[in-house]
Order: sequence, then structure tokens, then C-alpha cells
Amino acid sequence: MIELEGVPELIDPVMICAFEGWNDAGDAASTAVGHLDREWKGEVFAALDAEDYYDFQVNRPTVALESGVRKITWPTTRLSVVRADTGEKTRDLVLVRGIEPSMRWRSFCNEILGYAHELGVEMVVVLGALLGDTPHTRPVPVSGVTSDPDLARSLDLEETRYEGPTGIVGILQEACTHAGVPAVSLWAAVPHYVSQPPNPKATLALLNRLEDLIGVRIPLGELTEDARAWQLGVDQLAAEDSEVAEYVQSLEEARDTAELPEASGEAIAREFERYLRRRDGQPGPGGHATESGGVADGREGPGTGSYLRDSAGGHTRPRKPSPKDDVAREESEGPDGDESAAESSDGPTTTTGTGTGTGTGTGTDGNESTDADTGDGDTGSGEDRPGSDG
Repeated sequence: MIELEGVPELIDPVMICAFEGWNDAGDAASTAVGHLDREWKGEVFAALDAEDYYDFQVNRPTVALESGVRKITWPTTRLSVVRADTGEKTRDLVLVRGIEPSMRWRSFCNEILGYAHELGVEMVVVLGALLGDTPHTRPVPVSGVTSDPDLARSLDLEETRYEGPTGIVGILQEACTHAGVPAVSLWAAVPHYVSQPPNPKATLALLNRLEDLIGVRIPLGELTEDARAWQLGVDQLAAEDSEVAEYVQSLEEARDTAELPEASGEAIAREFERYLRRRDGQPGPGGHATESGGVADGREGPGTGSYLRDSAGGHTRPRKPSPKDDVAREESEGPDGDESAAESSDGPTTTTGTGTGTGTGTGTDGNESTDADTGDGDTGSGEDRPGSDG
């Protein structure tokens, strides 16, 4: 039995989870949970034993000097609790943030569910991000999926139809379903040609969708301005390369054509509802967030770094389609045939950062991973796709 000390009785608790690595393109999902933790000053009350779940040659510990004393930080998964009190509604959130485990996934999920049971969690929401054929200039697509048909109908979500390799996001969602705990996964699609973290626009899109799901207004802080600066920076770099600019334009045309029927219907209604909810509140710096992470009345922000360049300073080119793209695309299509394509395992040429927290799982689903990939290169950012198993 799990013993919890110092954790008060929670109000309508919802567990929000995100795991760095295979299912976290651009670090969008883990950054979203980190944002909630910072904005509401979360207090860590538990951490899973790293020895049980992580291969330290894949996810290496780090060492630092604190007041002249060397301190080792081990890769793990931590749980914290925050009280979301916006004046309109009070609700407690149990935040689970860590790294996709390297082994013993079933035990890992059972331990997470043990905490959920002891805390009286009403629903588990797992955040993820994948790489797709989506332009950075358009709102970030976010898909919500569940394995529970009743939950899909009541919350207007897609019921998963996916079959194939999966990550810890999919495993945890299924574990919740079998345990009788309502579970949902939210997926943001990150442009594959600009996959380097951070991606504040995708993080913003996930938080907007999460806000709608749990019914609590989320303070955005500087995230809206960060998203604007990110998009402007990518615009500038894309404009320097005619091949990239042409490719982005082709993605825009495909996206606009596919979404034209929706533009006059539910999308506008959802955006207007969000506007009404936020009208009396204080928007983040520079304007309010738009549907799925778009940014209103954008203007030039601070420098944004070489989002389209590799470590050698060269331009990233849109990758050529590969046979693996077809497999990934099939995984990403939901029951209604959503067109957002998933990441292929060869990935774009843009490289990502290294360090603890960027490794991915090597256990249950048998996929190799390295500690230098976060949803790029050979690792991939999720065969586990929106509209599929979550």
C-alpha cells in the first residue's frame, strides 16, 4: 500500500502525465506539464525509484556542484500536486512528469495507478506530441483519443483504432482503461521540418485543449509571447531558403483545403467559446491564445535560434518521403481519416539536444533508443498516434 504524507485531501483531482522521449516531439508535452507545475507552484510528494525502470546508459544521471558539493541527479519520474484555483473553479491536479522508462513498463504503470487510486483521481490525461506534415504557420492540430467508447461520446473524443508498436503513453492509457480509470490522451502535431525543442506553439495548443477538457482556466504566462517569437523566427529562417519556403507553402495549401469545410463550423464555435471564457481574465503577454495554439495579433519577439538549421550551420531540407512514412501515416489517421501525418523513423535532418530526460524506452515494445534523440532520428516521436491508441 502506498503511504502519502503531507498530501491534503484533493478536490476533484485529475492526473496529468507527460514523458520525455519517444512520444514527446519538440518536448511539447513535457514542457506543458512543466508549465503547469511552475505556474501553480507544484510540490513534489513522490518519485519513482530510478533503479527499477531506467537504463542509465540510455538515460544518464547528471552531476553538478552545489556550494562546492557534488550532487548526482538521477533520471526518474516525479509526482507533484497543484491546486488550480482561478476564482471560477477550484480543482487539484496531480502532475506526473518524467522520462519514458527503459524497462518494466507494466510495473511502472501499476505504480502510477497506485498513486491515482490513493489520491482519488477521477481521470487521467496523458499528453504527447508527434512529428507530422503540418505547416508551422497554421494552428497546431491537437487530437484527443480514448479507449473508452462512453468517454469518447461524452467528451467528443476519437475512439482509438490503432494497431502496431506503441510507447508508454499508449501503455499507460490502456492500463488505466483496464483498471476502470477514465483515461484520455491529447496529441499535438509538430512540423517535422522544425522538430528541435522547444516548441512553445505546440505546448500552447496542448494547454488550450487541456483547458477545455478539465474545465479549468490555465494561466499562460509568457507562453503566448514565446509562441509568437518562435513562429516569427521560423518564418525568417524559412524565407532564407526557397526550397523550404516552397515546401511550407505546399503544406499550407494541403492543410487549408482539408480544413475548409470545418472553418465555418465547429472550429469557429470553439474559438468563440474560448474567447468568451477568457474575456474577463488577463491574457498572456501580447494577446490571447487562439484555437489549437495560434497566436493573436503577433509581432516581432526576441531572437529564436536556428530552428531550421543543423548543428553544422547548414539549412535543413524537407525530407523525402520514405516507405516508413506510409506506416506512420496509417497510425496517425483516426476513425475519420485525419490527415495529420506522423513522424517517420528516419526523421528530418534537424538534430535535437542531448542530456538526461531525452532518452526513450527500450523495454516493452522492443524499440531501440538513444539518449541523443527526442522524437527525431532513429528513435521517432511516436508510432503511437493521435486518433489511434494515444
